[in-house]
Amino acid sequence: MMRFVMPSSSIRVSTMLFIFMFLASLHFGSNAQLIPQDEVKLLQAISDKVENLNWKVTQRSCNVKGDRGFDNRKISRDQAQIIRNVTCDCTSNNFTTCHVTSISLKGLNISGPIPDELGNLNRLEILDLTRNNFNGSIPKSLGRLSSVVTLSLLGNRLTGSIPSEIGDMASLQELNLEDNQLEGPLPPSLGKMSSLLRLLLSTNNFTGTIPETYGNLKNLTMFRIDGSSLSGKIPTFIGNWTKLDRLDLQGTSMEGPIPSVISDLTNLTELRISDLKGPAMTFPNLKNLKLLQRLELRNCLITGPIPRYIGEIESLKTIDLSSNMLTGTIPDTFQDLGKLNYLFLTNNSLSGRIPDWILSIKQNIDLSLNNFTETSASNCQMLDVNLASSLSRSANTPISCLKMGQPCSGKPQFHSLFINCGGPETKIEGNEYEADLNLRGISNYFSSNGGKWAYSSTGVFLGNDKADYVATNQFYLNISGPDYFKTARMAPLYLNYYGLCMLNGNYKVKLHFAEIAFSDDQSYSSLGKRVFDVSIQGFKYLKDFNIAKEAGGVGKGITREFNVNVTDNTLEIHLSWAGKGTNAIPIRGVYGPLISAITVTSNFKVYGHGFSTGTIVGIVVGACVIVILILFALWKMGFLCRKDQTDQELLGLKTGYFSLRQIKAATNNFDPANKIGEGGFGPVYKGVLSDGAVIAVKQLSSKSKQGNREFINEIGMISALQHPNLVKLYGCCIEGNQLLLVYEYMENNSLARALFGKENERMQLDWPRRMKICVGIAKGLAYLHEESRLKIVHRDIKATNVLLDKHLHAKISDFGLAKLDEEENTHISTRIAGTIGYMAPEYAMRGYLTDKADVYSFGVVALEIVSGKSNTNYRPKEEFVYLLDWAYVLQEQGNLLELVDPSLGSKYSSEEAMRMLQLALLCTNPSPTLRPSMSSVVSMLEGKTPIQAPIIKRSDSVEDVRFKAFEMLSQDSQTHVSSAFSQDSIEQGSKSMGGPWLDSSISLPSRIDYASNDQLIRNSNNV
Repeated sequence: MMRFVMPSSSIRVSTMLFIFMFLASLHFGSNAQLIPQDEVKLLQAISDKVENLNWKVTQRSCNVKGDRGFDNRKISRDQAQIIRNVTCDCTSNNFTTCHVTSISLKGLNISGPIPDELGNLNRLEILDLTRNNFNGSIPKSLGRLSSVVTLSLLGNRLTGSIPSEIGDMASLQELNLEDNQLEGPLPPSLGKMSSLLRLLLSTNNFTGTIPETYGNLKNLTMFRIDGSSLSGKIPTFIGNWTKLDRLDLQGTSMEGPIPSVISDLTNLTELRISDLKGPAMTFPNLKNLKLLQRLELRNCLITGPIPRYIGEIESLKTIDLSSNMLTGTIPDTFQDLGKLNYLFLTNNSLSGRIPDWILSIKQNIDLSLNNFTETSASNCQMLDVNLASSLSRSANTPISCLKMGQPCSGKPQFHSLFINCGGPETKIEGNEYEADLNLRGISNYFSSNGGKWAYSSTGVFLGNDKADYVATNQFYLNISGPDYFKTARMAPLYLNYYGLCMLNGNYKVKLHFAEIAFSDDQSYSSLGKRVFDVSIQGFKYLKDFNIAKEAGGVGKGITREFNVNVTDNTLEIHLSWAGKGTNAIPIRGVYGPLISAITVTSNFKVYGHGFSTGTIVGIVVGACVIVILILFALWKMGFLCRKDQTDQELLGLKTGYFSLRQIKAATNNFDPANKIGEGGFGPVYKGVLSDGAVIAVKQLSSKSKQGNREFINEIGMISALQHPNLVKLYGCCIEGNQLLLVYEYMENNSLARALFGKENERMQLDWPRRMKICVGIAKGLAYLHEESRLKIVHRDIKATNVLLDKHLHAKISDFGLAKLDEEENTHISTRIAGTIGYMAPEYAMRGYLTDKADVYSFGVVALEIVSGKSNTNYRPKEEFVYLLDWAYVLQEQGNLLELVDPSLGSKYSSEEAMRMLQLALLCTNPSPTLRPSMSSVVSMLEGKTPIQAPIIKRSDSVEDVRFKAFEMLSQDSQTHVSSAFSQDSIEQGSKSMGGPWLDSSISLPSRIDYASNDQLIRNSNNV
C-alpha cells in the first residue's frame, strides 16, 4: 500500500490556508449586520402609511456594504433622499445588529397622519418631521420614545392638543411644535422633562395659562410661545430658568406686569415680549441682563422714562420699545451703544429735544409718533432715521410732516386718493393709481411727489434684515382682478399711510389685499399665516386680520370698505403686527402687515371754485330759514293754523301743521295733570287727538332765551330726519306767543326713569333689552352723524334724552341743541349747551365741538345702562365723583364686571357686558381722535368688529381732565343751576325722572373765560 506523504512544508501551507479561510469566514460573517425583524415590520408599516414614502425594508437595509441603508432599487432619486435620512446604529451585539436611531424627513412635502408605529422604535434618538404636510393629531405613542433627544414637528398641519404622554420622554432635550394648528391647554406633564433645553411652541392656538410645573424645567435655554391665546399673568416661576438664553412671549393674551424675577435671568441674550394685557406698568428691572443683544418690549403698557442703564448694556444690537406710554427724553447713554443696529421708539410720548447725535448716526432709528418739542432736523427722513410725526402739534417748526397728525401746510385741496402699494402706476376703472415703488422700509418715511400722500414704515424682519419690503407674485399664482393685487407693500411692525391736505368730511376708504407671499399648493410654502391689525383715524377696525382666510385662499383679492371722518385734513391708515402668525414660512422674514392698494373717495359733493362746501351749506340753511319765515308770515296773515279744518286735516301728520285749538283740545287746555316733563325749552304734555292718536307736545316758553331761533332750528332739522331710533316730529304750531312742537308719544317714558328713577317708576330691564337699547341709541347717533343728508351733532346725549316706546325700543329725543356740521366738521362754540357729567372735556373746557362729543356722551350712557346707576348721582366712595371715575379704577384693577347692575344677578352675558363696558371706556377717551365713530360703535356692539380694550391710566397726582372739566363747569354754573353734587339737585334729578325732555340740561353762560382755564388745561396735558 502506497502512501502519499506530504512534505512538511506543504502541511504547514495547508494549515495556514485553513486558518486564513476560517478567519475570513468569521470576518465576512460579521458583515451580515441585520435589523431585528420587529423593526423591519415597523419601518415597512410606517412606509405603507405615509404617502409617497415607498420604503422597501429588509433586515440588511442597514448593512454598511448595502445601498446606503435601505434597499432603494426601483426607487426614484427623491425617494432615495428619504432613505438617506434614516440613520442606523450597528454597534449592538458585537456589531451584528442594527437599530434605527434617527429619522429625519425635513421639507419633503409628505402628507397624511403621523404613524403610531413610530412610537415603537424604542432606540430612536432623533425624530425630525419638520416642514411637511402631516395632519391629524400627535400620536400618544410618541411618549414611549424614552431615548429621543430631539422631537421636531415644526411646520405641519397638526391639530388637537399636545398629548400628556409627551411628558414621559425623559431624555428629550428639544421639543419643537411651532407653526401648527394645535390647541387647548398646555399639558402640565411637560414639566417632568428635566433634561429639556429648548421648548418651542409658537404659532399655535394654545389657551389657558402656562402650567406651574414648567417651573421645574431648570435647564431650559430657550422658551418660545409667540402668537398663542394664552392668558393669565406672566408666571414668576420663570425666575427658575436661570440658564435661559432666549425668551419669546409675543402676541399672546397674557397680562403684565413683567415680573421682577426677570432680573435673575442673567444669561438672556434675547428678550421678546409684546402686546400684554392688563394694567399699565413701569419699566421692568433689566439692570442685571448684561448679555442682552436683542430687547423687544413692544406694546407692553410700559409708562415712565427709559432707564439710563439700558444704554449701558454694551452688547445690545436691537432695541424695540415701540407702542408703549414712555415719557421723558432719550437717555444720553444710548449714543455709547457701539453695537446697536436698530432702535425703534415709535408711538410713545417721549418729549424734549431730539438729540442731535441721533440725526447723524448710521443706525436705523425710528422716533415717529412721539411728543418731542424741538429738533434741528430739516426733514422727516434723516439718513436712516424716521422722524415722521415725532413732534407735538404745538412744536414750532415749518416742516409739517414732523408734527403729530401731519397737518396741512398749505390749503386743503384733495378729496380722493388712489395708491398702488408696492407697484407701478396703473389705471383701473378710470382712476389713476399712483406708483409706490420705494424699496426702503426699516425706518423709513416717504412722501409722494405731488405731496398728496406719504407712508411711514417701521421694523426689521426677524432673522432676515435683507428681506424685501415690496412683495411680488413669486409663486406665479393665478391672480384674478385688478393689477394692483399683483404687488404689495409689507412691513415687519408698522405701516402707516397718510392722506395729506384733504378736505374735511366723510370718506369711503377701500383697502385692497391679496396674499401673494405664500404658495397655493400642498408644499411647505403654503403653510404661512399672516395676521395683523388695521386702524383708521386712530380706531381699530380689523383685529387679527388674515388675508388668505378672509379671501378664501392665497392669490385672491379682497377689499374691505370703511366710512371714516377726516377732521384735521389728514387721513391716517395704520397697519400693525401684533406678534401673531408665522414668521419663517416660506423663508425667514415673511410676516407683518401687507396691503395691495388704497382707494379713498369722498362721501360729499365736491364743488368747483365758485362756492366752498361751507358756503353751499350756508345757502341751504339760509333758504330753509327763509321758507320758515314765509310760513310764519302766512300764519300772521291768517292763512295757516287759524282756519277750521276737518279732523283729518287737524291731524296734520302729512302737512306738519297743527292749530292751537287742536292742541288745546288734545291736552285739555294744557292741564297740569297731562304734564309729563319739564325740559330746557319748557314743559311737555301728553295729548290725545280727536281720532285717538296720542301725541307729546313740547311747549317752548316765550320767556326762553332760545325763543324762535331754537324753534326754527328744530323745525328745519328734525322734520327731515326719519329713523327708527329717532323720536318722530309730527308737526308744529306758531300762534300768538305759543311755540309748539308735536312729537310721537313714547309710552315708557325715558331711559333715565327706567334705570334710576323713583323706585315705583323703575323698570326691570333684563340684559337682552339693555343690549337692544344700547344698540338702538348707537344706530340713531350713527344716522345723525353719518347717514342723514344734514350731519347733526346732538350735543346733549343722556339717559333723559333717550325715550322708550311701548316695545322698549330706544329713540333719541330733543334735537333743540343740534348743530349743523359745518365745513370744518368742528365748531368752536361760545355758548356751551349740555349736561354736566355727559359733556366731552374738549367741548366743556374749550367749546370744541365735533361728533366725537356725542360719542363721549354715548359712552357715559352705555355705562349707565350696564350698571343701572347714574353717572352724576352714584358715588361708591368719597374720592370718586362720577361713575365713570369708578369705572376706570375698576378697569385698572381688572374688575370691570363689578359695575354690572346687581339686580341682573347672573342672568346676563359676561362677554357682552365686558364688550359694552370696554366700548364705553373707549368712547370716553379724553382724546376725541381716539374715540370711534358711531358706525364703528354699532359694528362693535353687534360683535362684527372686535373691540380694542381701552388703555387709559387714571393719574394719581393730577385729576383726570374729564373730571376736572365737569368740576369746573359745575362751579361756573352755580349761579344758574343748583350744584350737580348737592343733595337738593339729587332729589330734584330723581323727581325729574318722571318724564321725557327733563330738566337736567344746563345752558352755561354765553361766554366762558377760557383764560381762567388755561392752568387747568396745562395740568390736564400731564394726565
